Amino acid sequence: MPQAHNIDNTKTSVGGDAPDKGTTTKQNYTAIRYGNEKGSIAFGHIHELGDVTSGVMLRTPDDEHSFTMDIDGERKGWTSSVQPGNFQLECGSAKTEDEDSLILNAKNGNIDITATNGKIRLQATDIEIIAIGDKGDRGNIKIDATENVLVECNKYLLNAKMMYRMCSPQRGEIISNGVMKMYGSIIRGVTDACSQKDSKVGGKRIVSDNNQLGG
Repeated sequence: MPQAHNIDNTKTSVGGDAPDKGTTTKQNYTAIRYGNEKGSIAFGHIHELGDVTSGVMLRTPDDEHSFTMDIDGERKGWTSSVQPGNFQLECGSAKTEDEDSLILNAKNGNIDITATNGKIRLQATDIEIIAIGDKGDRGNIKIDATENVLVECNKYLLNAKMMYRMCSPQRGEIISNGVMKMYGSIIRGVTDACSQKDSKVGGKRIVSDNNQLGG
């Protein structure tokens, strides 16, 4: 086994800003490293900015590929993996279709998945998205798109227990090349013709409530 020696404090840094003025730079006199020209494992390495100590660090000589378990500073308890190529996980070869094979659980806080310059793809036999919040401002699923939301399927089934609403400040279309069925206990149709002179059933109020282009 190669001889252990003290680690310098000149390279690998994973995220974070420079320490604030007055912050004491981390010191560690028991740090050791084992390695050769292909890679190394270090215990007690202090990151380049001097603000975080890594309990365990695996890295390549160019520092582009590393795995670190930090133990103090702003990243206390963090596990960080950085690589210039792919990051691949494979599991479940001994499992059956109805079993859980890959489990990701954040006990507190959010889960962020970001593709800075690419797409995020989810592919499976079935995909389930479930929100379980128990209050009016929780239990929601929100989709924002700067352009289009495209859905293509054999059947599109929507069941709203209390209410559904589709609105647009521009054009709206409902098209069926077959049979279109519409049913309601009461059906009310209102146009902007009621905006100046109200109808017998109070259509002017409906125009005012729904005209998003109004001043």
